Amino acid sequence: MSELNTIALKILSNGKGILAADESNGTMTKRLDSVNIQSSPENRLLFRETLFASDSMKDCIGGVILFDETINQTSNYGKTIPAMISETGAVPGIKVDTGAKDLANSLDEKITEGLDGLRERLKKYYELGARFTKWRGVYIIGEKYPSKLAINSNAHALARYSALVQESGMVPIVEPEVLMDGEHSAEDCLIKTSEVIKKCFDELIIHKIDLSGVILKPNMILAGNKSKNKIPNEEVASKTLECLKKSVPNEVPGIAFLSGGQSEVEATENLNLINRNNDTNFIMTYSYGRALQQSALKFWSKDKDIKGTQNIFNHRAKMNTLAAQGKWSKELENK
Repeated sequence: MSELNTIALKILSNGKGILAADESNGTMTKRLDSVNIQSSPENRLLFRETLFASDSMKDCIGGVILFDETINQTSNYGKTIPAMISETGAVPGIKVDTGAKDLANSLDEKITEGLDGLRERLKKYYELGARFTKWRGVYIIGEKYPSKLAINSNAHALARYSALVQESGMVPIVEPEVLMDGEHSAEDCLIKTSEVIKKCFDELIIHKIDLSGVILKPNMILAGNKSKNKIPNEEVASKTLECLKKSVPNEVPGIAFLSGGQSEVEATENLNLINRNNDTNFIMTYSYGRALQQSALKFWSKDKDIKGTQNIFNHRAKMNTLAAQGKWSKELENK
């Protein structure tokens, strides 16, 4: 096994998943504003370290994706944030893209930027304790979208990013997110997501990426959020598995789904059904942000009760870890 494969398996194995705590300051401000908390560096740190100090970090969380501000912070427990995470047995990670910008010659679509100076930034993050990274490409579905231009440009950027990350001794999370915004059907989502993921792996192979040291972070196959033709959860699972079996090379050790606008319980239930029906060699787990944190954040905002907030987060993490093993049920959810 390569060293990168060992890191990837440490993050993904035994039902463990990834806590996506890499919201930019702008996104985190929106989240905190929604619960009437001022978005200061101190409050952003206080909420995040409350989660990082919870019991479920040892049993459920294999990796934590951080934002640049957070990886450079020292916790109120007197340890650096990467050290605090590492002591739980989880692996610290870092978001390294600088965001999605308008794509020239297709302005309705986005291209993710951040390759300039990335090699130097990666060295710094490695020294701070990061051992994996994340880069997100975003795609919309419409009559003409995603265009070949968006599919090819973002796949190329994801491959160049992955090459630099592996060169620096870290595992790249490759996140091509086909957004659920729109009226499109689940069948459209299946076709477009398959095309996007296939192109990403074509580029990763051209760039000589060690696929055994990559984690794929895709969307599940869902109808658009404005579609009148929603599909049942069982079909979400079957279509998602169909997509991944057609599109992902066997060398990839695991797939950590994004929640992409699903509710907390919906994201858990769909992950559980995917694992119940998983007839591949891929580990299928979660890399959730809002779907792990939202209830905890709402509770925390009332009076910053640390223990109560951790209890809510622990429950959500436990439910998703059960789902990553196909062992979740509605009865356990409501205990």
